[in-house]
Amino acid sequence: MKVALVHDWLTGMRGGEKILEVFCELFPDATIFATIHNKGTMSPVIERMKIKTSFIQDLPLKATKYRNYLPLMPAAMDALDFSEYDFILSTSVAVAKAAKPRSGAMHICYCNTPMRYIWDQYEEYFGNDRAGIVTRTAMSLIAPYLRRWDVRTCDRVHYFIANSRNVAERISRIYHRTSDVIYPPVSTDAFTVSHKDDGYYLIVSALVPYKRVDLAVETFNRFGERLLIVGSGPEMEKLKKMAKKNIEFLGWQSDENLVKLYAGCLALIFPGVEDFGIVPLEAMASGKPVVAFAKGGALETVVGDGDIPTGVFFHRQMVEALIEAIRALPKMKFDPYAIRRHAEKFDRKEFKRQIAEYVMKQLPVSICT
Repeated sequence: MKVALVHDWLTGMRGGEKILEVFCELFPDATIFATIHNKGTMSPVIERMKIKTSFIQDLPLKATKYRNYLPLMPAAMDALDFSEYDFILSTSVAVAKAAKPRSGAMHICYCNTPMRYIWDQYEEYFGNDRAGIVTRTAMSLIAPYLRRWDVRTCDRVHYFIANSRNVAERISRIYHRTSDVIYPPVSTDAFTVSHKDDGYYLIVSALVPYKRVDLAVETFNRFGERLLIVGSGPEMEKLKKMAKKNIEFLGWQSDENLVKLYAGCLALIFPGVEDFGIVPLEAMASGKPVVAFAKGGALETVVGDGDIPTGVFFHRQMVEALIEAIRALPKMKFDPYAIRRHAEKFDRKEFKRQIAEYVMKQLPVSICT
């Protein structure tokens, strides 16, 4: 059986790439297809795979400005040739789900979300206060085409797996397709329960508009407590200019350093609306509570009330609401070991088992043999 693993772009190890890493372990002889690959930015498991890219790989500034090529990505994905492959397993937030199988082959898509830039979070990326007039004008013309293409190509997928009930609802609403939910992997073994308190709050996030790191910066500018921000992205310089001296930007950190940063924090701040959100579970695997906006995937991972809470929710994306939630933390009775046990329900080994069983269930015998 010849297997193609399809990913939108290979530019760094975030949540989607950790899913791809598990797929590589399940199918070590597969070929990875992606619109671009910034060599050396992926884990060793991914880097040692055979990787094929699209024509975008040869365009200028693709290493840092690849998001600017979004209008070209449908054509890039359509141009990739999957005719020799029996099985396609894609992980998609944009165009990977449009990989076209040959007749008789099967395509299963692990969907982290339908393309957020053109659907639910269009305003977060291209609203009046988010993008310049040239970008807004261009996207007003391009977005309708992208939406039509996105819906039309969902028929190339035989089975959708959603990363949460939140995303399953989007797949149903946008694609009019059913999906099965398998939660993403969290490497809970990499973290241990910590009782340390080094006097800071923590954010671990790509610095892009929908993550709402700007809200956290505004909040801690007023709140005055120390905030460490791990991550990088196009919002970096804007956020740095906003931030006061109590806020530190650390860029992307190694896994080893990230474990230490989780261990030393008072709590994780999670201010955006996520499709699912692996980061809160990494914090919880360290026994740390999470302050999360009460919408999206956080509602499926963070427990905000009951006998064994794992965090605190705030219900409006406003500075006052976030401050109120942070101030509620000392009043809560958090059990670090109970928080850890909750995170273990989402462990990487469980994800790997579920994906393997799902694939074997759906693949026709003719392909497997």
